[in-house]
Amino acid sequence: MKHQRSLVPLCQVVLSLLISLLLAGSSCVLAQDSSDTEMAKIKALLEKPEPIIWLLTGDSITHGALHTHGRRSYPEHFAERIRWELRRIHDVVINTRISGDRVPGLASDLEHRVLRFQPTVVSIMMGMNDTTAGPEGCEAFRAVYIKLVDRLRAESDALIPIHTPNPITATATRRSDLPAYAQIVREVAEDRGVALCD
Repeated sequence: MKHQRSLVPLCQVVLSLLISLLLAGSSCVLAQDSSDTEMAKIKALLEKPEPIIWLLTGDSITHGALHTHGRRSYPEHFAERIRWELRRIHDVVINTRISGDRVPGLASDLEHRVLRFQPTVVSIMMGMNDTTAGPEGCEAFRAVYIKLVDRLRAESDALIPIHTPNPITATATRRSDLPAYAQIVREVAEDRGVALCD
C-alpha cells in the first residue's frame, strides 16, 4: 500500500509540470529569451480556435498502466484538462507509449508511434529505462535523442516539449544514473531549441 501511495504524487507532479509547460511557461522552459521560443508557440496554439492534435509518447510513466495500479495516468488527466476544463472539445489527445521502452525504440518506431498521426504537438517523456545502461550509455543516449528530435523537426511541423526522466520510486537503484540522463535531456532541449519540462 505504501508503494501505491508514493506513485499518486508522481502522476500529479508530471501532470502539473506538463500543464505548467503549456499554460504558465514558468520553470518548465529552457531558453525563454524570445517570444519565438517553442514554448511561446505552444502557448499561442491554445489561444487559437483551430483543433490541436496532442501526441504524448514515452515509456511506462506515460503508459500509465503498470505503476499507476489502476489509477488514471497523466495523459488521461491532461486530456481532461485540455478537452473539458479548457473547453477545447475538438482537440485530440493521443497516447502512444510503450512500457519498458527506451529512446532508441521510439526513434526506430517513429513513423508508427508519432508521424502517421500528423500531430501539432509531440510531448516526449522518456529516459528512465535508458538509465539502466549506466554511465557507459550516456553518450549513446544523447546521440539517439538528438537524432530523434532532428527527425521530428525534419519530417513534421510538430512543436516538441521534452521531459526530463523521473524515477519510478525513490529506491530504484538500477537507475542511479538518472541525474546524468536528466542533464542530457536538458542539454538536448537547449541545443535543439525545444521546450523542456523539468
